[in-house]
Amino acid sequence: MCEKKVRIGFVGVGMMGQNAHLRNYVTVPDCEVVAIAEVHKDTAHKVAAAYGINKVYVDYKEMLQNEQLDAVVASQPFRRHGILVTDLLSYGIPVFTEKPLAGSIAVGEKILEAAKKQDSWMMIGYHKRSDPATMFVKDEIKRLEETGELGKMTYVRLLMPEGNWVANGNLWQVKGNDSPVEFQCDPLATDMDQKTYDLYISFVNYYIHQVNLMRHLLGEAYRLNYADRSGVILVGESDSGKSCVIEMSPYQTSQDWQESAFVCFERGWIKLELPAPLSINRPGKVTMFREGVNGQPPQFIEPVLPMIHAMRQQAINFTEAVKNNTAPLCGVEEALEDLKIAREYIRLRYER
Repeated sequence: MCEKKVRIGFVGVGMMGQNAHLRNYVTVPDCEVVAIAEVHKDTAHKVAAAYGINKVYVDYKEMLQNEQLDAVVASQPFRRHGILVTDLLSYGIPVFTEKPLAGSIAVGEKILEAAKKQDSWMMIGYHKRSDPATMFVKDEIKRLEETGELGKMTYVRLLMPEGNWVANGNLWQVKGNDSPVEFQCDPLATDMDQKTYDLYISFVNYYIHQVNLMRHLLGEAYRLNYADRSGVILVGESDSGKSCVIEMSPYQTSQDWQESAFVCFERGWIKLELPAPLSINRPGKVTMFREGVNGQPPQFIEPVLPMIHAMRQQAINFTEAVKNNTAPLCGVEEALEDLKIAREYIRLRYER
């Protein structure tokens, strides 16, 4: 086990780079952000000054060549992951990126091949897995399945209406006076026309979190059976026959965020309520219902969780995975399955 701090370099410190990641990594005791690479020069230097980072680069290649890094955090548009991430993996150190893995299955497969070739690994930023509430629920599901005290798991439903996902979490963002920079993007998917591809990208950008969280809570793979034409629900079934539903914006809110997961067993349920993605120092909420057995009354249970938000816990989880050389919460192979589920959703909704 490595006892020194994990030396991390950042590739990109724009909106998500700062608000979702950098401000959290600099608070992790086992982590040291030693350098940033950002093509927007003014922003790069202002961010470095604000966070006390000594090394600033415009070119990430120069950063990787000059700095002794243990890992890289690359918060970049996902439609350029095929170009950027495959190169980052060639340096043989772990890479963290935002979700999704890529903008197409073909590019995702290219990234997987690169990771295997370089004997490196990548963690995809499905931060909902790192929320203390989700972590609690995942452990409780495992325990309940082992003991059987509430019977079999029968059903999982996810609800994610449109809402205020920022929740003022960008108030501290450092901005420079830079001109926009044009980036090269990965090629379009070859199995879709432009209109269909645009629909795919929209779904992947907004709902891939739920696609991934569903598998995480089920604890196994699942397949889709139905998608309504209005775009409100998709229905699936897990490998062992558990039913699952994702409700996508049956309504919307202007100021609130009302995302939830509902996990049912034969004699009880767990409800997971998740805060807005950029909320600070606020975990999700867990409510559990247990049917009474052996003469005991039914119970509602609400565990008290630590005041750590998902993005900070995610930074802790990635740092620990690098330090201890353990598997990330979500790697390339599983993230590739998310792209395949998304493609099937588009087929069911638009191409049937």
